[in-house]
Amino acid sequence: MPPRTYLRDGRAPVPKDERTSALMSRIRAKNTGPERVMREALSAAGIKGYRLHYTKAPGRPDVAFVGRRVAVFVHGCFWHACPHCQPVWPKSNTSFWHAKLDRNKARDQRKARELRQAGWRVVTVWECRLKRDAAKEVSRVRRALDA
Repeated sequence: MPPRTYLRDGRAPVPKDERTSALMSRIRAKNTGPERVMREALSAAGIKGYRLHYTKAPGRPDVAFVGRRVAVFVHGCFWHACPHCQPVWPKSNTSFWHAKLDRNKARDQRKARELRQAGWRVVTVWECRLKRDAAKEVSRVRRALDA
């Protein structure tokens, strides 16, 4: 079977290895592994009544408790440049990746600020912390809901 070719839209540099394109094309924007883990942990703790990717809230949070105005963002460590585990950055196309991850961080800060200005409480859950202790992250969400 011939290698699959991917449409290039100019947002990212052409990788040196075509396998990189195949890998990157499988990365999801919604319903990521960490998001699913967080939702399972919330459900196991009996916390229900949330919306996923709620478009009516500024920043479209991953999990939104609309009535209580609590927004939860579940951040993957690589894509959001985790300050806790400091994931390894790619060694090729470094200028592209530094710019991209810096834009991602700025976007995350802007989304949280917009939500807070609109009267929402914002909880950011990091993938590494969720893997280490999901119950602790659920308790952070519960505290925000009870506030």
